[in-house]
Amino acid sequence: MLHIEYSEEAIKRLREERYSHPHPRVQRKMEALLLKSEGLSHGKIGSIVGVSQKTLREYFSQYKNGGIDGLKEIKFYQPQSELMEHKGTIEQLFRENPPATIKESIAKIKELTGIERTPTSVRGFLKKNRLKTVENSANPGKSRRKSTG
Repeated sequence: MLHIEYSEEAIKRLREERYSHPHPRVQRKMEALLLKSEGLSHGKIGSIVGVSQKTLREYFSQYKNGGIDGLKEIKFYQPQSELMEHKGTIEQLFRENPPATIKESIAKIKELTGIERTPTSVRGFLKKNRLKTVENSANPGKSRRKSTG
């Protein structure tokens, strides 16, 4: 079991701030540290606050390295698409010469950057960056079906 030293001031702050902090993740971290200060096992603490042992160790590490202020840091993992590195070049190409279809978009992106992505991934990239293919730029009010007369 990891040993953490708690000052009376730290325990007092944990008690005061564990429910008053606006973010629920920070509240959970503080609750876990407070339970640890009471001598509960890691298994019991994880069960009470609803986190894995790995996450619990991360909380304890954050506290050891940064104190209560370290617990207040919230870092969300936000993966970044490799295509974003080429955003300007792709935008310029697509605005000057819009691809007709998603397949054509995939081919142009691969030719330009060497990066191959699925149709879903390319659609998402185009939508996020407000780029369109010719097929998606068509007038939405008109039906594509030919009338039979």
